[in-house]
Amino acid sequence: MVVKESQVGINGFGRIGRIVFRNAYENPDIQVVAVNDPFIETKYAEYMLKYDSQHGQFKDEISHDESGLVVGGKHIKFYAERDPANIKWSETGAEYIVESTGVFTTTEKASAHLKGGAKKVIISAPSADAPMFVMGVNEEKYTADVQVLSNASCTTNCLAPLAKVVHKNWGLKEGLMTTVHSYTATQKTVDGPSGKDWRGGRTAAQNIIPSSTGAAKAVGKVIPELNGKLTGMSMRVPTSNVSVVDLTCRTEKPVTYDEIKKVMKAASEGELKGILGYTEDAVVSTDMNGNTNSSIFDAGAGIALNENFIKLVSWYDNEWGYSRRVVDLIFSHFSLFLPISHYQYKPTKVDTTLPQKMALPDCFKAGLHLLLNPKPLNLQLQSTFIKKYLLSNCSHATLKLPLIILSRF
Repeated sequence: MVVKESQVGINGFGRIGRIVFRNAYENPDIQVVAVNDPFIETKYAEYMLKYDSQHGQFKDEISHDESGLVVGGKHIKFYAERDPANIKWSETGAEYIVESTGVFTTTEKASAHLKGGAKKVIISAPSADAPMFVMGVNEEKYTADVQVLSNASCTTNCLAPLAKVVHKNWGLKEGLMTTVHSYTATQKTVDGPSGKDWRGGRTAAQNIIPSSTGAAKAVGKVIPELNGKLTGMSMRVPTSNVSVVDLTCRTEKPVTYDEIKKVMKAASEGELKGILGYTEDAVVSTDMNGNTNSSIFDAGAGIALNENFIKLVSWYDNEWGYSRRVVDLIFSHFSLFLPISHYQYKPTKVDTTLPQKMALPDCFKAGLHLLLNPKPLNLQLQSTFIKKYLLSNCSHATLKLPLIILSRF
């Protein structure tokens, strides 16, 4: 049984748009079929996708023609529409749209993509009103009726798994977060006007710039029991990529730092594998460039004042790791609700032991694919998928027992 590729469109071919493309290209179950960006020509889009100062040269052949890009022999339609409602996603088969312009971040604005034939829209930024999902934290709450959603911010994706582990094991009473964040495209190369954010107008390459961020408060949206218990700020620093979260918090239960390290390591190897990383090496920021985890706990960098007051440090590639979560969200959750036409079931020798007339539920077929092809998934997602979707749709006794066993890993 094979799953057809999920057809994806990208609106906005800036930093995140291009890095999402690169990550999607590494996933054989996802195909980017269309890109929209009104501010760049196709030839220039080819150049920017091919060469990247931070992540290196694209590893496959790229060219362009009058209507789009050709990547690895596959054609990608290129649009230049300013209004998302005018993008004809349906003519390319694009069903899942990554909204990465940073402009259309509300449900109403992002919903314009639905007029062109899109079925789902992921906003690659925090949203004021769209539901936010952080992989490894609250993705199991996604339901099929949600058409527009937010992947939150890169910093929230780093902080939330960390906060989840602390709260689950010792209770997170309150906390302050500081993200030491690389400069981004919105900052200035030389001093210039910047509206009300006067500090933000200073040159990025020469300064450490204090800034505001809603990333910590957003954790309260994905972990409701932490609502009002976290806040934070940002320090923008003169590095081009990779950032680090400093979470200083009080716990409800007493804990030693060694106990924290042990639990974080176990989580990184178990339920949060692929989401939360763990290192005891003496790493620096460039060592984390290209890391696909949302958050990499630095065991050697944290400290504890006492058994209830601790400082935790966790790295994140704010471009690559975040973009990988966008891709994971498309594959791991949108695909759970695809119609039967999306799957091609090919019986194998293993299937001969089953009744020939047995009709496997649609989501069970999807589950077989996900279990047999687990590369894009982490262990927690597999377990959640089995428990929530497969067991509830499987009545065949000989199949149910193996699923129960798998769900316990």
